[in-house]
Amino acid sequence: MARYFNGKEIELLAPAGTFEIFTTIVETNCDAIYCGGPVLNMRMMRKGYNLTHEELERAIQIAHEKGKRVYITVNNLFDEADLEEAKTYLRFLDSIRPDALIVQDMAIFPLIQEQELTVPLHSSVMMNVHNLEMIKALQTLGVTRIVASREMDLQTAKQLQALTKMEFEYFVHGDMCTVHGANCLFSSMLFGNSSNRGRCMKPCRWDYRVKKDGYVYPTEYPLAAKDMYMYEHIPELIEAGITSFKMEGRMRDAEFLVTLINSYGDAIDRYIQDPIGFDRCKDKQSLFENRKRDFSTGYAFGTPGLAYINQRYEGTGKFYSTGKVFSTPTEEREIRDQRIEALQNAFQEYQYPSSSAKAKGELCVRVNNQEQAEMAIAEGVEHIYLAGDVFLPDLPFTKEQIKHLVAIKGDSKIYLGMPRMMFGLQFDQYNHFLSTLDVEIDGLVATNIGAMYTYKPYHLPMIGDLSLNLYNHKAIELYQQFGLTRAFASIELKQKNLAELILHSPLPVEVLVHGTPVVMYLEHDLYANTRVLEPIAQEDNKHVDNKYLVLLTDKGENPVYCDQFGRNHLTTAKELCLLPLVKDLLAVGVSHFRIEGASYTTEQLQSIIRMYREALQQPQRSMHIYERAIPVHAGYTLGTLSFD
Repeated sequence: MARYFNGKEIELLAPAGTFEIFTTIVETNCDAIYCGGPVLNMRMMRKGYNLTHEELERAIQIAHEKGKRVYITVNNLFDEADLEEAKTYLRFLDSIRPDALIVQDMAIFPLIQEQELTVPLHSSVMMNVHNLEMIKALQTLGVTRIVASREMDLQTAKQLQALTKMEFEYFVHGDMCTVHGANCLFSSMLFGNSSNRGRCMKPCRWDYRVKKDGYVYPTEYPLAAKDMYMYEHIPELIEAGITSFKMEGRMRDAEFLVTLINSYGDAIDRYIQDPIGFDRCKDKQSLFENRKRDFSTGYAFGTPGLAYINQRYEGTGKFYSTGKVFSTPTEEREIRDQRIEALQNAFQEYQYPSSSAKAKGELCVRVNNQEQAEMAIAEGVEHIYLAGDVFLPDLPFTKEQIKHLVAIKGDSKIYLGMPRMMFGLQFDQYNHFLSTLDVEIDGLVATNIGAMYTYKPYHLPMIGDLSLNLYNHKAIELYQQFGLTRAFASIELKQKNLAELILHSPLPVEVLVHGTPVVMYLEHDLYANTRVLEPIAQEDNKHVDNKYLVLLTDKGENPVYCDQFGRNHLTTAKELCLLPLVKDLLAVGVSHFRIEGASYTTEQLQSIIRMYREALQQPQRSMHIYERAIPVHAGYTLGTLSFD
């Protein structure tokens, strides 16, 4: 079946979690269904869900007989051990001819190309596609449809679709998230379960209080987003050029989905039949009465602010299917001597022979202001990254400041960082800045493939940033084609996965060894709570200045920093500290050691730099240096290296 309005095709895309649900959904008023197979998708946690190989093949046959499409989610991130399985699975999927695969990991593209497969590819929402340049880059790789970033408004989608002619898929109903796509690393740091690999433990649905300026605010669930609801805005979706209206819900039951799909399908048909007399609100009461959370139009018509946050009990912290909570507030794991010893022993299996040992490690530091940068130069830091997302009250680096730093840099190298989210305005600014910069910087810190695609002609070395979330060497190979010269290992990697990535990487690998990394990157402004709510108590922050907001539970405080764009950066409470593992990381081939310095004072950052400089110069003493170190924040953690 197919629907058209003014010659534009409109597709209602429904989810199915099991074959039984699929056979029910295929009879509903939808045009296409997406589902997952037995491996490598983002819904692997619930036993009994997803389809077998045989069920996938049969599902495609059934759907095609009815004139409907099937899209298969292969939207996980792959570690090195997953790559061989991915090759085999992709060959199987190519043979059964789904209408497309929905993908996240950049490794998909070389794996498809090397095996000369022809199955169409759609970019997952987890690629966080949000600008023209990203779409252009993905078009060169053969992507035929993008699932728009959750934070993309309809006017931006309309503009990008008109400029690229790319098919757009847009979430119209279901579970949303306050964090930018693929930019939530919190579950990994707390539980060793990656939200980017479909194992999110939902720390966003905890009962937090907000604390700032010495006051506590009654926020309850300040990160818990409402469900997306676009039932009353079908005309606007079509006018914006959206091809596919996507419903979230591969973990939901058939009865709930049937009602939802048929309601949206009927509304689309009514609009096509009679657009002028279309009743937007017909049957909306039924959807409202059967909702799992409260409803929102998300970012479709602009930033929703605090209206995006859910207060409905069922939506704050429980699985729909079981009634159990996702998780409860949990403290980041402290470093234990036994864990350090276990990691040291494990890393020995991956050490390079002495004859092929790599060069001594070099320090890389992200700085937030001029004072930090000048100090890092004075300390002889080899690579200095000027932050693209600058934590207030500091302001972005000016051209004059950068010229000054380059003039005094000595043997240090100066790199210009980029914001994680870059829109047309940021590309205009960076294009003009780079084309008119009358001083030679040493490289760029790249946050997305669109920026790499755009700035490759400048022939500047490009360093991968945290947001690329590199899990495997095939993804590194792909980014290498776009100009990447040094890979930054995902901070979600556990010990074995990290070691294998380093051993297989075609590029030098940089590892984050110290700092409070940003584990949630949000368009949503948590600081707004302090402007509209009355405080309920007085209490100073324990580890950061009172001018910064913290999210408070009975397990600790997570600082939240605001940048020059008004975006929020939630960091770990404890400092990631791999100081006791410096010797072992050198031995397995880590060439560059990054310190995230933006959340420190200049004096604190200087002390940390000196510790790591000493450890890199005398690796045998790294454990001793760690034992005399004093944390600035709530203590030290090994992050995901705390987990097997």
